[in-house]
Order: sequence, then C-alpha cells, then structure tokens
Amino acid sequence: MLADAMYAWFHYLAIFVLVVVLTAEAVLLRPDLTPSGVKRLIVYDRLYGVSAVIVLITGVLRLMLGAKGAAFYMSNPWFHAKIALFVIIAICSIPPTLTFLRWARQRRQQPEFVPALHEIQRARRWVMIGAHLFIFLPLFAVLMARGIGF
Repeated sequence: MLADAMYAWFHYLAIFVLVVVLTAEAVLLRPDLTPSGVKRLIVYDRLYGVSAVIVLITGVLRLMLGAKGAAFYMSNPWFHAKIALFVIIAICSIPPTLTFLRWARQRRQQPEFVPALHEIQRARRWVMIGAHLFIFLPLFAVLMARGIGF
C-alpha cells in the first residue's frame, strides 16, 4: 500500500512540474523575448521532457504495480483516452522542441540571438495547443479512477 502511495505521489509531482514548466514556456514565448529568455526556454523545454518521461514511468509503475492492477486500467476506455491524449500532447510538443533546439544552436553562435516574431508565435501556438489539451487529462483520470464507462 505504501508503494502505491509513493507511485501516486511521484506521478503527481512530475505532473505538477510539467504544468509549471509548460506555463513558464507559454509566458516566455512573447514578442518581447530576450536572449536570456531564449536561454531559459531551452532549459525549461529540457525540464518539460524530463518531467514527461517521469510522468510516463510513474504512470507505468502505477499501472503494473499499483493497488488497482493492470486489469482495472486496461479494460477502462478512459484509460485508453487518457493515454491517447498524452501521446497527442507529446506529438504537439515536438515542433516547439525542435524550434528550441535550433534556437540553442543559433544562440551558441550568436549569444544575443532573438528569434523572429513569427517563429515565437508558431512555437507559442504549439505550446498553447498542448496546454489546452492538457486540461482534459485530469477529467479522463477521474472518470477512469471511478470506473465510469465500463
């Protein structure tokens, strides 16, 4: 029982980190982006990736070793909807990550690099799509946890 509680706790912590970092990215992706803001975006995007991996790992631990057992989750349509949405959000995070990696290369060559407004807007659009989709994950989680939809 303690292990199940620890899996849940780490899962929630990773989710909170992911939400905070996603919010920080959205806040930084503004027309007044500075060179130091570009540097922070690169760091935040790495934290976003690490937290997403930890969310996934702790979620798998809860699935395989948690109190409810894999059978509970695998037969629940909300579990599948939640996983599909997580994958869609991950796919939405690819364009901004590739953009931030490109910006990191440009920043190494030009420390005062600031991207063009249209690049900032495009990256922000993808971040915001992911953030807005993320809102539905807790809904799917509570429906799943209560066994609604069996």
